[in-house]
Amino acid sequence: MSDPMDSYAKRSFSAPIRGGHTVTHDVYEKGEGSPVVVIQELPGIGPETLTLADRLVEAGHSVTLPHLFGPLGRVSMVGNVARVLCMRREFRLFESNQSSPVVDWLRALCVDVKTRTGAEGVGAIGMCLTGNFAISLIADDSVLAAVASQPSMPLFKQTALHMSTEEIEQSKDRLNTVGPMLSFRIEGDSICRAEKFTTLARTFNDDGNERIRLVTLPGKGHSVLTLDFVDEDGHPTSEALASIITYFRDKLGSG
Repeated sequence: MSDPMDSYAKRSFSAPIRGGHTVTHDVYEKGEGSPVVVIQELPGIGPETLTLADRLVEAGHSVTLPHLFGPLGRVSMVGNVARVLCMRREFRLFESNQSSPVVDWLRALCVDVKTRTGAEGVGAIGMCLTGNFAISLIADDSVLAAVASQPSMPLFKQTALHMSTEEIEQSKDRLNTVGPMLSFRIEGDSICRAEKFTTLARTFNDDGNERIRLVTLPGKGHSVLTLDFVDEDGHPTSEALASIITYFRDKLGSG
């Protein structure tokens, strides 16, 4: 059986994070065109995430997949929960009013991808426990477009955000310049509930300026773009992906 990562170029990337530590993760890259960084969710870089990457490549983008934890090519929900809980240096799943230190590494990666490709800027997609990371990353000059899919951190705190006050203000300022980013959740989601979107709206769209376009899809499920994605014309998740591809094309170009 062929390795699902065989079509990707692999490299390692190191960058400092808060606390004076340097972190190294493997990075997988594929495609040509304007770059999009796809940040894995808790189930890992499984078949559904690789399919998402393929769709972005088909739309004319190059894709960068940072491998933060877990096995490649398959889903490992229980195992990855244990792995992330042990990665306290990088992930702070329950922290309010501050982001996880791994955001520093991801920010450096976005700068690196922009520099290596010569692009005007990159796109970023965060999902589930990395969904909030996309909101932090949009503050950086290297990021022109960002998507927060079912942003769920801090876990079990629907009325709190996984960002510091300074990060929030920086992201708001950047969104005033580049225009609104996108965020999605499914109506029946018990992990990223309606209260989370209410909190985001109150924090980012409080003055009538829509900085985050908050889209709630009908139905049940959690993972809009991967595990609960339905590849059928007219399905809400398929329409969500189509809107993301249009958004990236408008902000980044393609091809």
